[in-house]
Amino acid sequence: MTDHRPTEFQRARSAEQREVRKRAILDAATQLLAEMPVRDISLRELSRRVGLSKTNVVRYFETREAVFFELLNRNLAQWIEELPAELAPAVASDASGGPAPAPGSSLAVTDALARSLGRRTLLCALLSSLGSELERNISAESARDFKLAHVRLLGDLADLIRRHIPELTAEAARELVSLTVICTAGLWPFAHPSPAVAEAQQDPGLAHTRVDFAERLGRTLHVAVTGLLTLG
Repeated sequence: MTDHRPTEFQRARSAEQREVRKRAILDAATQLLAEMPVRDISLRELSRRVGLSKTNVVRYFETREAVFFELLNRNLAQWIEELPAELAPAVASDASGGPAPAPGSSLAVTDALARSLGRRTLLCALLSSLGSELERNISAESARDFKLAHVRLLGDLADLIRRHIPELTAEAARELVSLTVICTAGLWPFAHPSPAVAEAQQDPGLAHTRVDFAERLGRTLHVAVTGLLTLG
């Protein structure tokens, strides 16, 4: 059983100590996200879990949204760092056991990209909450700081995708990344319905409404790549 009793912290005075505190807050947020959706996590609950007062948490993050922004960008950066190693072997075979796309083809790349992203449940959950939840209660300064860092990371992802699909222009690669974020935000909740909806979807007449996130995202991205290459 996880011990959620508060842990006493001395006030951080050095940059290293502040980073330790921030890491503790982000770890607590990660634990809570494994138990409940973003909308149900208050700053008070986050403070209780990490063992700091709400006032002390605000020393490191202005709002609960700022906590999730930081967590999102850190997870996005980690995914981008790990993605090259995942793409190389993934495009050579189909993990589902079906016929594999030709290695190096855009279909192989989009399929591998979608499967890799689908394994990052925390990242997908945060992306799905971005427009509808996290960006609704923040200052312009917080939004600017988050988005500047976020855009830089998405630019790195676009550069990586373009190395695997060199036919894409730089602008088209950036558009594909934008579509990846938007489609993730839309598909993730449908791929993870409430227990009542999941039960209802066991009806044969509703089988077609069940969403396989990786399969649907991969197909959507392949269609997008095909269109972007046609448009030139």
